[in-house]
Amino acid sequence: MSAGVSPAEGAPRGLTKRILVTGGAGFIASHVIVSLVEKYPNYVIINLDKLDYCASLTNLKTVSEKENYKFVQGDICEPNFMKELFETEKIDIVLHFAAQTHVDLSFWHKLEFNYVNVYGTYILLRAAYKANVEKFVYVSTDEVYGGSCDKEFDESSPKQPTNPYAKSKAAAECFVQSYWERYQFPVVITRSSNVYGPHQFPEKVIPKFISLLQQNRKCCIHGSGLQKRNFLYASDVAEAFLTVLKKGQPGEIYNIGTSFAVSITQLAKELIHLIKNTSSEAEIEHWMDYVKDR
Repeated sequence: MSAGVSPAEGAPRGLTKRILVTGGAGFIASHVIVSLVEKYPNYVIINLDKLDYCASLTNLKTVSEKENYKFVQGDICEPNFMKELFETEKIDIVLHFAAQTHVDLSFWHKLEFNYVNVYGTYILLRAAYKANVEKFVYVSTDEVYGGSCDKEFDESSPKQPTNPYAKSKAAAECFVQSYWERYQFPVVITRSSNVYGPHQFPEKVIPKFISLLQQNRKCCIHGSGLQKRNFLYASDVAEAFLTVLKKGQPGEIYNIGTSFAVSITQLAKELIHLIKNTSSEAEIEHWMDYVKDR
C-alpha cells in the first residue's frame, strides 16, 4: 500500500485497465474493490479515501498486499490534488462511491453533506473529464425517488428526495448527467437499495438494531415503522457493480435492487426473534421503541 500520489510507471507489466474507486475504504466500495482485485488481476485498482470516521482499511486487508491494488489517501474536494492524481495515475475508469451517507446526520450537517456529495462530485467529475477517462460511474441511491418502497419505480421515475442526504445525491446526479448531455462524456449512474453485510458501519439500520439488542436496548423505530425498504447483501451488490462496469452504457441510469421489500417494523421483529430467541408477540413488542419521525 502507499499514501500520496506516485507515478503510474511502476505498475506491473501487462495490466490493462486502471480503475479509481473513491471512498474505497467504506462499506460497499471495499467489497467492490476486493471483487475487482481478485477477479481482474490484470487491472490496477486504486483506492482513494480520506479515511473519514466510517472508513477502515481493515476492510481491505485480504487484498492490501496484492500487486494490482494501491491505496491513496486524499480528498475529492481538493481540485489540485485531484488534477495531479489523474495526471500521475493515468486513470481509465472511475467508480465514485465517496460520500456522506448518514440520513440522520444530514439534517444537522446540511452544508457538509452538500460540500462533499455535490461539490466533491463536481471536482472529481471535472478532473475525470479533463483526463478523458473512458467511463465514469456515479453511485447514487434509490432514496432520490422518495422515502418509501410502497410504490414501484423505475429509472424514469421522477426524483422526489425527502431528506438532505437524498437531495444532495440528486443534485450531484444533475452535474453528472449534464456532462453527458453537453459533452457526451461517458457517465453511468447507479441507484441502489439499502445494503447490509460484513464491515457495515453501525449507524445503519441492520447493524444498529443488532447492536442495540445485544446491549439489551430497544430498537428505535421512527414513525409508524411501516415504511418499506429493499435490502441487498454486500456481495450481491458488488457483483452488480462489476456488471455495470462491464456492460453499463454511457448516459444510462441503472437501479440495483430486489423485488422484495420489508417494513422497518418487520425487520426489527425478525432481528428480535433471532437475537432474543423469542416468538412471543408481546415480548417482541417490548423490544421496539417508536419515536417521532424525522
